Amino acid sequence: MLRRNFLPLLTLPALAAKSRLRTAICAYSFREALEKGKLKYEDLVPIAVENEVDGLDLTVYWFPSTNASFLLPLKRVAYRNSVEIYSISVRTNMCQPTADLRDKELAEVKKWVDVAATLGAGHIRVFGGTVPKTSTEDEAAKWVVDVLSRGAAYAGQHGVILGLENHGGITARASRIVEIVKEVNSPWAAVNLDTGNFTADAYQQIAEILPYAANVQFKKDIRVEGGKQELADWDRLTKMLATGGYRGYLALEYEEKEDALVSVPPLLKKLNQLARKYSV
Repeated sequence: MLRRNFLPLLTLPALAAKSRLRTAICAYSFREALEKGKLKYEDLVPIAVENEVDGLDLTVYWFPSTNASFLLPLKRVAYRNSVEIYSISVRTNMCQPTADLRDKELAEVKKWVDVAATLGAGHIRVFGGTVPKTSTEDEAAKWVVDVLSRGAAYAGQHGVILGLENHGGITARASRIVEIVKEVNSPWAAVNLDTGNFTADAYQQIAEILPYAANVQFKKDIRVEGGKQELADWDRLTKMLATGGYRGYLALEYEEKEDALVSVPPLLKKLNQLARKYSV
């Protein structure tokens, strides 16, 4: 049988119906140590190895440089330890009311796309930003679409996906996030799903943005009906992702006050167990 005769049997919908989950660490989990210089970014690689996770989502806030002299040795250390730097997380504010300000925001996005491409990361977590007090949310959404559309066009040229996070402001509600991503209408623009950022009805809102997720960040707590904060049901969340056909990373983003070096390992152990439980 010729190869072309059986390739159609491997249809994309059939493959996408099954989940494939891997675990990762968000650099933000070690923010205090990184900020104070007690940890370097390359130190996250052995932490990932010791905790049996596959990837790193590098929050860039404490990068000492974006030069190759910093990025390439970090990339080498990760590769030699079979740890994938699959994502970087950056600050952006796309709710800019003037064309000049949006152009500046786009330039910033492009800078980080270049950094991601150098590191070999296929995803960047971005923020929509805060609606100016003098503007409406509908107006601000159009500005976000403008920046994200042009950013995605550039990112796509480098094989990088921009993941718009549910992070308050213009992205406080799932319905608005979906609206923006649909309007951008690019394979290089998606959602960075943060399980802990919705201020109410989180499970319902997570279900709404799940089909658009290119990356998922897990937090310890979640807010449910009425904004009540409680311990997140990670099993429920992982099952939602699996049954929704999500394929990708579950990245732990630890935000508690306790020492991350002590508290992160048991949480990663739990996340690993769930990834194995619900993966292909």
